[in-house]
Amino acid sequence: MVHEWVLDVLADLQSFADANDLTALAAHLEEAGLIAGAELVAQAERVAQQNYGDALAIGQHPHSLGCVNRT
Repeated sequence: MVHEWVLDVLADLQSFADANDLTALAAHLEEAGLIAGAELVAQAERVAQQNYGDALAIGQHPHSLGCVNRT
């Protein structure tokens, strides 16, 4: 993921909020981190779909041996 650094920034902000008893802010930052992570994964999947089309759907990714890991 190209923009994975944003997760580190959110985690640092959450640590600061926790350390300074900013509990509501820490909770929102935790949620923001989860949302950001989900959106980054979804974005990466959209880009892969655009780049490789139907090959991903049938497990024929050009850089793998036909294994598709889906969670």
